[in-house]
Amino acid sequence: MSPLFAADGQFDSTVILLILGALGLLVGLFVLIVFFSFLRLWVQSFLAGARVGIVDMIRMKLLNIDYSMIVRQKIALVQAGVKVSTQDMEAHYLSRGNVPKTATAVIAAHKAGIDLPWRVAAAIDLAGRDILDAVKTSVNPKVIDCPDPAKGRPTLDGVCKNGIQLKARARVTVRTKLDRLVGGATEETIIARVGEGIVKAIGSAEHHTDVLASPNLISQAVLKSSLDSQTAFEIVSVDVAEIDVGENIGAILQANQAKADLQVAQAHAEKRRAAAVAQEQEMKARVEENRAKVVEAESQVPLAISQAFRDGRLGIMDYYNLRNLQSDTEMRNSIAGMGTNDRGPRPT
Repeated sequence: MSPLFAADGQFDSTVILLILGALGLLVGLFVLIVFFSFLRLWVQSFLAGARVGIVDMIRMKLLNIDYSMIVRQKIALVQAGVKVSTQDMEAHYLSRGNVPKTATAVIAAHKAGIDLPWRVAAAIDLAGRDILDAVKTSVNPKVIDCPDPAKGRPTLDGVCKNGIQLKARARVTVRTKLDRLVGGATEETIIARVGEGIVKAIGSAEHHTDVLASPNLISQAVLKSSLDSQTAFEIVSVDVAEIDVGENIGAILQANQAKADLQVAQAHAEKRRAAAVAQEQEMKARVEENRAKVVEAESQVPLAISQAFRDGRLGIMDYYNLRNLQSDTEMRNSIAGMGTNDRGPRPT
């Protein structure tokens, strides 16, 4: 017979009551353990006015949320006078956001009189921006070196209209605009724009002494250009920290241009010389061609004389008179220094 049944086959109520009592004791013990594990935080939140219930803590525990951190940050926000729901903080934590840094930034902005809702701060944090540093910069403007020394370029180089190079270095004071932080350009854009403005201001100066005498001309020109548009910052001031005189770029460019012009002139002269040489060679070739024609024509003379003898048109006395005439001509040419070699072969 089972111990749960009596002798008459009915359930033994005593045993059942003992089992139910043991189960109730276990449940009560579990509840007490859970209650006391959350009791300290619940008391802190209750006394601070955060109103985070034990059920909320259990729910956060089941969602694998650091409930103790959430409660502490909620207490800090409430004590600072900022109203943020526990669900918003949980959502930011589950979105891989930095809840302590976001809460600190919201508190700092509230104390400084800056309107920074929790949702905006959470969006900025999730966008990858340092929300706490942004709030600090908004309250206490920071100074940016232009150009950035980390980029390896110490100065910004510009050339005045008189050709003198000026090397400048500026310091830009900026304040973060929280409403433009999401989607706004970063410090690198500010540095690039200010650098462009400084180079443009130097280039518009008529004489380098004007810039050296009044460096604020550069600052005024840069500030008037609204270089902080579409950025996450507001430019407070642009101060020229250093300005030095560089090289005479105008003279260097003129010298380089003169050298280039000389090379071009030499190239044209060489081209003309090559054309003259080619023409000379062509003329020599024509002279040789004509001389060959003369030699060919003179070679036909003996043949013509022979043919004249055969046809009876030339007598022997006529031939000797012709030879005497040729001898006289050669003698006169020899006396004149011309020689007979240039005349080709003598007829026989």
